[in-house]
Amino acid sequence: MKRLLSAFFIMAYAVINAQQITSPDQNLELKFGLSSKGEPTYELTYKKKAVIKTSKLGLELKNGTSFLDGFQIDKTEKNTFDETWSPVLGEQKNIRNHYNELLVTLSQKAANGRYIKIRFRLFNDGLGFRYEFPEQKNFNHFVIKEEKTQFALAGDHKAFWLPGDYDTQEYSTVTSNLSEVRGKMKAAVTPNASQTTFSPTGLQTPLMMKSKDGLYINIHEASLVNYSCMSLNLDDSNMILESWLTPDAIGDKGYLQAPTQSPWRTIVVSDKATDILASKLILNLNEPTQYKDVSWIKPVKYVGVWWEMITGKSSWAYTDLESVQLGVTDYSKTKPNGKHAANTAHVKEYIDFASKHGFDAVLVEGWNEGWEDWFGKSKDYVFDFVTPYPDFDVKELHRYAASKGVKMMMHHETSGSVTNYERHMDKAYQFMVDNDYNSVKSGYVGDIIPRGEFHYSQTIIDHYLYAIKKAAEYKIMVNAHEAVRPTGLSRTYPNLIGNESARGTEYESFGGNNADHTTILPFTRLMGGPMDYTPGIFQTKISAYNPENNSFVHTTLTKQLALYVTLYSPLQMAADLPETYNKFLDAFQFIKDVAVDWDDTYVLEAEPGDYITIARKAKGKNEWFVGGISDENPRTAEVTFDYLPKGKTYTATIYADGKDASYDKNPQSYTIRTVKVTSKTKLKQAIAPGGGFAISIK
Repeated sequence: MKRLLSAFFIMAYAVINAQQITSPDQNLELKFGLSSKGEPTYELTYKKKAVIKTSKLGLELKNGTSFLDGFQIDKTEKNTFDETWSPVLGEQKNIRNHYNELLVTLSQKAANGRYIKIRFRLFNDGLGFRYEFPEQKNFNHFVIKEEKTQFALAGDHKAFWLPGDYDTQEYSTVTSNLSEVRGKMKAAVTPNASQTTFSPTGLQTPLMMKSKDGLYINIHEASLVNYSCMSLNLDDSNMILESWLTPDAIGDKGYLQAPTQSPWRTIVVSDKATDILASKLILNLNEPTQYKDVSWIKPVKYVGVWWEMITGKSSWAYTDLESVQLGVTDYSKTKPNGKHAANTAHVKEYIDFASKHGFDAVLVEGWNEGWEDWFGKSKDYVFDFVTPYPDFDVKELHRYAASKGVKMMMHHETSGSVTNYERHMDKAYQFMVDNDYNSVKSGYVGDIIPRGEFHYSQTIIDHYLYAIKKAAEYKIMVNAHEAVRPTGLSRTYPNLIGNESARGTEYESFGGNNADHTTILPFTRLMGGPMDYTPGIFQTKISAYNPENNSFVHTTLTKQLALYVTLYSPLQMAADLPETYNKFLDAFQFIKDVAVDWDDTYVLEAEPGDYITIARKAKGKNEWFVGGISDENPRTAEVTFDYLPKGKTYTATIYADGKDASYDKNPQSYTIRTVKVTSKTKLKQAIAPGGGFAISIK
């Protein structure tokens, strides 16, 4: 009886303090309230189905009273917002930003009336909320011990998850029920150059889930600025996910000064998987671009001296020395190893290929001194980002590329030393400007220096953004590898044209990605922004380049073509070698033709881990491209064309798996055919195991 009476009072209290809003289409409902202890709580439903059950909100501080309980509601404000904006680069020419907002002001009498605000924005496709810390007399500087945001789930959902880690996302996605995470965690944690897991039930975001009653739920964050990256820790007894921030070298999880705010915590939800991929909620929660002039920010399609080094055919290093020191080692007196790919004559071959086939740029890695002696070592001063090896003539390649109408793409491997990169950054960016490089691929391989920091801690998060802002001063576009996974900041800083932050194509040379890998990435990694996945591998047997490497690419050739459409990025690489493309010029034509910037996107069909079919309209052109991919199972895709202008007939060139194709036995079997299509056409297209198809419509 006592327990029932207690429950009655809690329910009555929650009703008295309850606030609620609905999404513009009325499908989503958010409820906010306080528990009997003054704990902030929220819950979320979609079409009357529970998405997030009653969950606590708050932050634990290192010193003093925490933001966990003892609150009263001082004020609530509701607002509606509706705008349409245009990204500099994107999947759509115009994006609608439409939400209903609830802003709650909460104070703590026990902490001298100190107060915070929690802002909720409810869109048709989900919820975003954040903590806001206004400037006030009794509260200025504070240190976060842990954020205690909860996501209480309504069941044991099917999840597509990565092990929680402070340093890397380069794991294979595990598909299992949440209740199975603990038992599968050990096998899921595979070796990496830098990794720090934190819990047997720790998970990374974006976390994609599917409930047993058919809801698709995605949890992530938006606008990660001056804060540490959020992971999730699963209470598998109660199916509650709780935020888990990345600590710094001494264990603290955030140093903040009011006025400030946390990143947005995001929940995208629908009963259709296609709606998850179409969501622009994370972008909408970021601020508009900070740049007045964006004319220098362009989409880039490139080739480069990279895959031959990844496969082991060639080398980044100029020599085989085991110990070198920048500024001390005289490379002119050393013996070349004969495998160095970044030499002037060889790079000119790539420039010729790019020019002949209409590519924008050529990426060259391993051009600068220092590559012999850093991997796996905690060396601070490895690269200066301006000193080339003796066989790499910067000025001559600048002249030659310019004569061919091709840009050179810079590569900055920081070796994990953000301190060294920052001390050289202005000089390195000016060197790029002087030699006509307008984009850079940066890397953060290995443990971070300052030692003890993690790739996703607050200080290093600040560094990544500093590099992007500094690059903008020199009108340079950035493609960051091994950095934190994106959170929509490409809206605010559109010169961030790419990120890696996941297992990319390089892992096909390191043992392979699972056949379902690219059917999951759009639901996870790509929720926050574009990925430099580096597709386009036609020679799927790595031993063709390096007899000592028996790995193989876990896709068919035409699935590689489809990835240019299904994995959105305004930065796309044709990653294979020119001599291989020359053997498959009919299939290579699709890579030449496919756009990388778009007016519209249509998600035709999708199921995470199984299949995706997407159609896109090229920016400013009457051209459409379709990509469809599957996992290890064969299937028949259903392709519609109702997005085409009515009353007109178009020619569709279809690149498809051959009848005998499969990713593991016959990956290079493909067919090319042309058909006439209209807006009324419906096409059934067979996909081989691990296969895909691509369509060019003109």
